[in-house]
Amino acid sequence: MSKPIAAPSTMRAVSQDRAGGPDVLKVIETKRPEPGRGEILVRVHTAGVNPADWKTRERGVFADGATPPFTLGFDVAGVVESAGAGVTLFRPGDEVFGMPRFPHPAGAYAEYVTAPARHFAPRPRGLDHLQAGALPLAALTAWQALVDTAHMRPGQRVLVHAAAGGVGHLAVQIAKARGAYVIATAGAAKHDLLRTLGADELIDYRTQDVADTVRDVDVVLDSIGGPTWARSLRTLRRGGTLVSILPFDDTFPARQAEEAGVRAVFMLVEPDQQGLREISDLIEDGRLRVIVDAVFPLEQAARAHELGETGRTTGKIVLTVTPDPART
Repeated sequence: MSKPIAAPSTMRAVSQDRAGGPDVLKVIETKRPEPGRGEILVRVHTAGVNPADWKTRERGVFADGATPPFTLGFDVAGVVESAGAGVTLFRPGDEVFGMPRFPHPAGAYAEYVTAPARHFAPRPRGLDHLQAGALPLAALTAWQALVDTAHMRPGQRVLVHAAAGGVGHLAVQIAKARGAYVIATAGAAKHDLLRTLGADELIDYRTQDVADTVRDVDVVLDSIGGPTWARSLRTLRRGGTLVSILPFDDTFPARQAEEAGVRAVFMLVEPDQQGLREISDLIEDGRLRVIVDAVFPLEQAARAHELGETGRTTGKIVLTVTPDPART
Protein backbone atom coordinates (compact mmCIF):
# COMPACT_ATOMS: atom_id res chain seq x y z
CA MET A 1 0.00 0.00 0.00
CA SER A 2 1.52 3.31 -1.11
CA LYS A 3 1.98 6.12 1.38
CA PRO A 4 0.32 9.49 0.72
CA ILE A 5 2.63 12.05 -0.82
CA ALA A 6 3.64 14.68 1.70
CA ALA A 7 2.87 18.27 0.81
CA PRO A 8 5.97 20.24 -0.17
CA SER A 9 7.44 22.48 2.49
CA THR A 10 8.86 24.94 -0.04
CA MET A 11 7.69 26.57 -3.24
CA ARG A 12 8.90 28.66 -6.14
CA ALA A 13 8.11 32.35 -6.16
CA VAL A 14 9.18 35.46 -8.05
CA SER A 15 10.89 37.83 -5.65
CA GLN A 16 12.73 41.14 -5.75
CA ASP A 17 15.24 42.38 -3.20
CA ARG A 18 15.46 45.99 -4.41
CA ALA A 19 13.63 48.59 -6.45
CA GLY A 20 14.32 48.68 -10.16
CA GLY A 21 13.47 47.50 -13.64
CA PRO A 22 12.09 44.11 -14.67
CA ASP A 23 15.54 42.54 -14.24
CA VAL A 24 15.17 42.69 -10.43
CA LEU A 25 12.53 39.91 -10.61
CA LYS A 26 14.08 36.54 -9.80
CA VAL A 27 12.68 33.06 -9.16
CA ILE A 28 13.56 31.85 -5.68
CA GLU A 29 12.85 28.87 -3.47
CA THR A 30 11.01 29.89 -0.31
CA LYS A 31 8.95 28.43 2.49
CA ARG A 32 5.41 27.44 1.56
CA PRO A 33 2.88 29.39 3.63
CA GLU A 34 0.29 27.75 5.87
CA PRO A 35 -3.25 29.09 6.27
CA GLY A 36 -4.14 30.76 9.54
CA ARG A 37 -7.54 31.00 11.16
CA GLY A 38 -10.13 32.02 8.59
CA GLU A 39 -7.68 31.58 5.71
CA ILE A 40 -7.28 29.17 2.80
CA LEU A 41 -4.14 27.92 1.08
CA VAL A 42 -4.53 28.12 -2.70
CA ARG A 43 -2.35 26.31 -5.20
CA VAL A 44 -1.89 28.97 -7.87
CA HIS A 45 -2.56 28.04 -11.48
CA THR A 46 -2.43 31.54 -12.93
CA ALA A 47 -1.63 35.04 -11.71
CA GLY A 48 -2.73 38.20 -13.49
CA VAL A 49 -0.24 41.00 -14.13
CA ASN A 50 -1.42 44.56 -13.42
CA PRO A 51 0.02 48.09 -13.59
CA ALA A 52 0.08 48.07 -9.78
CA ASP A 53 2.66 45.29 -10.03
CA TRP A 54 5.23 47.05 -12.17
CA LYS A 55 4.71 50.37 -10.41
CA THR A 56 5.36 48.66 -7.05
CA ARG A 57 8.41 46.88 -8.47
CA GLU A 58 9.87 50.13 -9.77
CA ARG A 59 9.25 52.06 -6.51
CA GLY A 60 10.34 49.16 -4.34
CA VAL A 61 7.54 49.73 -1.85
CA PHE A 62 3.91 48.63 -1.53
CA ALA A 63 1.13 51.09 -0.82
CA ASP A 64 1.11 49.86 2.79
CA GLY A 65 4.83 50.58 3.17
CA ALA A 66 6.15 47.01 2.75
CA THR A 67 9.68 46.97 1.34
CA PRO A 68 11.83 44.27 -0.34
CA PRO A 69 12.31 41.45 -0.33
CA PHE A 70 8.75 40.72 -1.44
CA THR A 71 6.70 38.86 -4.02
CA LEU A 72 4.38 40.80 -6.31
CA GLY A 73 0.95 39.89 -7.62
CA PHE A 74 -2.69 40.18 -6.54
CA ASP A 75 -4.74 38.27 -9.13
CA VAL A 76 -5.08 34.56 -8.31
CA ALA A 77 -6.86 31.61 -9.88
CA GLY A 78 -6.24 28.16 -8.50
CA VAL A 79 -7.40 25.30 -6.32
CA VAL A 80 -7.86 25.22 -2.56
CA GLU A 81 -5.17 23.04 -1.04
CA SER A 82 -6.21 23.34 2.59
CA ALA A 83 -8.31 25.51 4.89
CA GLY A 84 -7.52 27.04 8.26
CA ALA A 85 -9.64 26.80 11.38
CA GLY A 86 -13.10 28.27 11.06
CA VAL A 87 -13.35 28.26 7.26
CA THR A 88 -16.71 26.96 6.05
CA LEU A 89 -16.96 28.45 2.54
CA PHE A 90 -14.39 26.28 0.78
CA ARG A 91 -12.94 22.79 0.93
CA PRO A 92 -9.77 21.29 -0.55
CA GLY A 93 -10.26 20.81 -4.27
CA ASP A 94 -12.53 23.82 -4.78
CA GLU A 95 -11.59 26.03 -7.73
CA VAL A 96 -11.42 29.69 -6.78
CA PHE A 97 -10.35 33.12 -8.00
CA GLY A 98 -9.78 36.37 -6.19
CA MET A 99 -7.77 39.51 -5.43
CA PRO A 100 -6.53 38.75 -1.92
CA ARG A 101 -5.16 41.27 0.58
CA PHE A 102 -5.01 44.28 -1.78
CA PRO A 103 -3.31 46.76 -1.32
CA HIS A 104 -1.18 44.71 1.08
CA PRO A 105 1.23 42.12 -0.38
CA ALA A 106 -0.54 38.96 -1.54
CA GLY A 107 2.41 37.22 -3.21
CA ALA A 108 0.48 35.86 -6.20
CA TYR A 109 3.60 35.31 -8.32
CA ALA A 110 4.17 32.02 -6.54
CA GLU A 111 3.04 28.39 -6.43
CA TYR A 112 0.93 28.96 -3.31
CA VAL A 113 -0.80 31.85 -1.57
CA THR A 114 -2.76 32.18 1.66
CA ALA A 115 -5.44 34.75 2.34
CA PRO A 116 -8.80 35.20 4.08
CA ALA A 117 -11.34 32.82 2.57
CA ARG A 118 -13.76 35.65 1.86
CA HIS A 119 -11.24 37.32 -0.45
CA PHE A 120 -12.06 34.54 -2.94
CA ALA A 121 -15.11 33.31 -4.83
CA PRO A 122 -15.83 30.11 -6.80
CA ARG A 123 -14.36 30.20 -10.29
CA PRO A 124 -17.15 31.10 -12.74
CA ARG A 125 -18.61 28.26 -14.78
CA GLY A 126 -17.22 28.21 -18.31
CA LEU A 127 -14.09 30.16 -17.38
CA ASP A 128 -10.73 28.41 -17.33
CA HIS A 129 -7.92 29.20 -14.91
CA LEU A 130 -6.17 31.37 -17.50
CA GLN A 131 -9.15 33.68 -17.92
CA ALA A 132 -10.00 33.61 -14.22
CA GLY A 133 -6.48 34.68 -13.31
CA ALA A 134 -6.81 37.71 -15.57
CA LEU A 135 -10.07 38.90 -14.08
CA PRO A 136 -10.22 39.87 -10.38
CA LEU A 137 -8.38 43.18 -9.92
CA ALA A 138 -9.42 44.74 -13.23
CA ALA A 139 -13.03 43.57 -13.03
CA LEU A 140 -13.45 44.57 -9.39
CA THR A 141 -11.97 47.98 -10.16
CA ALA A 142 -14.47 48.53 -12.96
CA TRP A 143 -17.38 47.19 -10.90
CA GLN A 144 -16.61 49.17 -7.75
CA ALA A 145 -15.98 52.36 -9.74
CA LEU A 146 -19.14 52.24 -11.83
CA VAL A 147 -21.62 50.45 -9.58
CA ASP A 148 -20.55 51.07 -5.99
CA THR A 149 -18.96 54.51 -6.35
CA ALA A 150 -20.69 56.27 -9.27
CA HIS A 151 -24.02 54.48 -8.67
CA MET A 152 -24.45 54.21 -12.44
CA ARG A 153 -28.06 53.76 -13.60
CA PRO A 154 -29.64 52.42 -16.80
CA GLY A 155 -29.83 55.03 -19.53
CA GLN A 156 -26.93 57.10 -18.27
CA ARG A 157 -24.05 58.18 -20.49
CA VAL A 158 -20.76 56.66 -19.36
CA LEU A 159 -17.32 57.64 -20.66
CA VAL A 160 -14.54 55.06 -20.26
CA HIS A 161 -10.96 56.19 -20.90
CA ALA A 162 -8.30 53.69 -22.08
CA ALA A 163 -11.19 51.42 -22.97
CA ALA A 164 -9.10 48.67 -24.55
CA GLY A 165 -6.95 48.21 -21.44
CA GLY A 166 -7.34 45.75 -18.61
CA VAL A 167 -9.84 47.78 -16.59
CA GLY A 168 -11.30 49.61 -19.56
CA HIS A 169 -12.47 46.66 -21.67
CA LEU A 170 -14.27 45.20 -18.66
CA ALA A 171 -15.77 48.57 -17.67
CA VAL A 172 -17.26 48.96 -21.15
CA GLN A 173 -19.02 45.60 -20.81
CA ILE A 174 -20.19 46.15 -17.23
CA ALA A 175 -21.62 49.55 -18.11
CA LYS A 176 -23.38 48.13 -21.17
CA ALA A 177 -24.73 45.13 -19.24
CA ARG A 178 -26.29 47.56 -16.75
CA GLY A 179 -28.04 49.58 -19.44
CA ALA A 180 -25.68 52.51 -20.03
CA TYR A 181 -24.84 54.35 -23.25
CA VAL A 182 -21.08 53.76 -23.44
CA ILE A 183 -18.53 56.17 -24.94
CA ALA A 184 -15.03 54.71 -25.16
CA THR A 185 -11.63 56.26 -25.88
CA ALA A 186 -8.96 54.18 -27.61
CA GLY A 187 -6.74 54.15 -30.67
CA ALA A 188 -8.62 53.63 -33.94
CA ALA A 189 -7.14 50.14 -34.40
CA LYS A 190 -9.08 48.95 -31.34
CA HIS A 191 -12.45 50.46 -32.19
CA ASP A 192 -13.85 47.37 -33.92
CA LEU A 193 -13.09 45.24 -30.87
CA LEU A 194 -14.70 47.76 -28.54
CA ARG A 195 -17.85 47.79 -30.66
CA THR A 196 -18.13 44.04 -30.21
CA LEU A 197 -17.83 44.60 -26.44
CA GLY A 198 -20.73 47.03 -26.46
CA ALA A 199 -19.29 50.52 -26.96
CA ASP A 200 -21.88 52.82 -28.56
CA GLU A 201 -19.53 55.65 -29.45
CA LEU A 202 -15.76 55.61 -30.06
CA ILE A 203 -13.27 58.44 -29.66
CA ASP A 204 -9.77 58.17 -31.16
CA TYR A 205 -7.69 59.94 -28.54
CA ARG A 206 -4.87 60.40 -31.06
CA THR A 207 -6.93 62.55 -33.43
CA GLN A 208 -9.85 63.81 -31.32
CA ASP A 209 -9.98 65.82 -28.12
CA VAL A 210 -12.66 64.20 -25.99
CA ALA A 211 -13.38 67.54 -24.33
CA ASP A 212 -14.37 69.04 -27.70
CA THR A 213 -16.33 65.98 -28.83
CA VAL A 214 -18.32 64.62 -25.90
CA ARG A 215 -20.95 66.36 -23.77
CA ASP A 216 -23.57 65.62 -21.11
CA VAL A 217 -21.82 62.59 -19.63
CA ASP A 218 -23.13 61.22 -16.33
CA VAL A 219 -20.10 59.13 -15.32
CA VAL A 220 -16.43 59.18 -16.33
CA LEU A 221 -14.07 56.35 -15.42
CA ASP A 222 -10.48 57.57 -15.71
CA SER A 223 -7.34 55.47 -15.48
CA ILE A 224 -4.98 57.98 -17.11
CA GLY A 225 -4.87 61.10 -14.92
CA GLY A 226 -2.91 64.26 -15.65
CA PRO A 227 -4.45 66.43 -18.38
CA THR A 228 -7.22 63.85 -18.85
CA TRP A 229 -8.81 64.97 -15.58
CA ALA A 230 -9.45 68.50 -16.90
CA ARG A 231 -10.71 67.20 -20.23
CA SER A 232 -13.04 64.78 -18.47
CA LEU A 233 -14.58 67.53 -16.35
CA ARG A 234 -15.58 69.36 -19.52
CA THR A 235 -17.55 66.33 -20.73
CA LEU A 236 -19.62 65.94 -17.56
CA ARG A 237 -23.08 67.33 -17.01
CA ARG A 238 -23.71 69.22 -13.78
CA GLY A 239 -24.21 66.63 -11.04
CA GLY A 240 -22.14 64.03 -12.89
CA THR A 241 -19.35 61.92 -11.38
CA LEU A 242 -15.68 61.52 -12.26
CA VAL A 243 -14.14 58.39 -10.76
CA SER A 244 -10.35 58.23 -10.96
CA ILE A 245 -8.46 55.05 -10.13
CA LEU A 246 -5.31 57.15 -9.85
CA PRO A 247 -4.85 59.27 -6.71
CA PHE A 248 -5.49 62.97 -7.18
CA ASP A 249 -2.40 65.16 -6.96
CA ASP A 250 -1.78 68.89 -7.25
CA THR A 251 -2.46 68.74 -10.99
CA PHE A 252 -6.11 67.81 -10.40
CA PRO A 253 -8.37 70.77 -11.24
CA ALA A 254 -10.33 70.79 -8.00
CA ARG A 255 -11.65 74.33 -8.42
CA GLN A 256 -12.95 73.59 -11.92
CA ALA A 257 -14.72 70.49 -10.58
CA GLU A 258 -16.39 72.52 -7.87
CA GLU A 259 -17.41 75.26 -10.30
CA ALA A 260 -18.81 72.68 -12.72
CA GLY A 261 -20.88 71.13 -9.94
CA VAL A 262 -19.49 67.66 -10.48
CA ARG A 263 -18.48 65.00 -7.99
CA ALA A 264 -14.85 63.90 -8.37
CA VAL A 265 -13.50 60.98 -6.35
CA PHE A 266 -10.43 58.74 -6.17
CA MET A 267 -11.32 55.09 -5.68
CA LEU A 268 -9.03 52.31 -4.44
CA VAL A 269 -10.25 48.81 -5.25
CA GLU A 270 -10.86 46.44 -2.32
CA PRO A 271 -11.16 42.65 -1.92
CA ASP A 272 -14.83 41.96 -2.45
CA GLN A 273 -16.41 38.51 -2.59
CA GLN A 274 -19.86 39.86 -3.39
CA GLY A 275 -18.43 41.87 -6.26
CA LEU A 276 -16.69 38.74 -7.58
CA ARG A 277 -19.99 36.87 -7.46
CA GLU A 278 -21.76 39.67 -9.35
CA ILE A 279 -19.01 39.58 -11.97
CA SER A 280 -19.32 35.80 -12.17
CA ASP A 281 -23.04 36.16 -12.88
CA LEU A 282 -22.29 38.44 -15.83
CA ILE A 283 -19.74 35.96 -17.17
CA GLU A 284 -22.05 33.00 -16.81
CA ASP A 285 -24.85 34.96 -18.52
CA GLY A 286 -22.54 35.68 -21.47
CA ARG A 287 -22.50 39.45 -20.86
CA LEU A 288 -18.86 39.77 -19.82
CA ARG A 289 -15.66 38.31 -21.20
CA VAL A 290 -12.06 38.92 -20.35
CA ILE A 291 -9.48 39.37 -23.10
CA VAL A 292 -6.05 37.87 -22.47
CA ASP A 293 -3.41 39.59 -24.58
CA ALA A 294 -0.34 37.58 -23.60
CA VAL A 295 0.66 34.62 -21.44
CA PHE A 296 4.06 33.97 -19.85
CA PRO A 297 5.35 31.24 -17.54
CA LEU A 298 6.16 32.29 -13.99
CA GLU A 299 9.88 32.29 -14.80
CA GLN A 300 9.32 35.01 -17.40
CA ALA A 301 7.64 37.53 -15.12
CA ALA A 302 10.24 40.11 -16.17
CA ARG A 303 9.18 39.77 -19.81
CA ALA A 304 5.55 40.16 -18.79
CA HIS A 305 6.41 43.42 -17.04
CA GLU A 306 8.38 44.67 -20.04
CA LEU A 307 5.35 44.11 -22.25
CA GLY A 308 2.94 45.67 -19.78
CA GLU A 309 5.02 48.81 -19.45
CA THR A 310 4.77 49.48 -23.19
CA GLY A 311 1.11 50.42 -22.65
CA ARG A 312 0.21 48.73 -25.93
CA THR A 313 -1.61 45.66 -24.71
CA THR A 314 -5.29 44.92 -25.24
CA GLY A 315 -6.84 43.34 -22.18
CA LYS A 316 -4.69 41.47 -19.68
CA ILE A 317 -1.32 39.74 -19.26
CA VAL A 318 -1.25 36.48 -17.29
CA LEU A 319 1.46 34.32 -15.71
CA THR A 320 1.00 30.56 -15.69
CA VAL A 321 2.34 28.72 -12.66
CA THR A 322 3.36 25.23 -13.71
CA PRO A 323 4.03 22.94 -10.74
CA ASP A 324 7.57 21.68 -10.33
CA PRO A 325 7.49 17.98 -11.40
CA ALA A 326 9.85 17.12 -8.55
CA ARG A 327 7.12 18.06 -6.07
CA THR A 328 4.13 16.33 -7.68
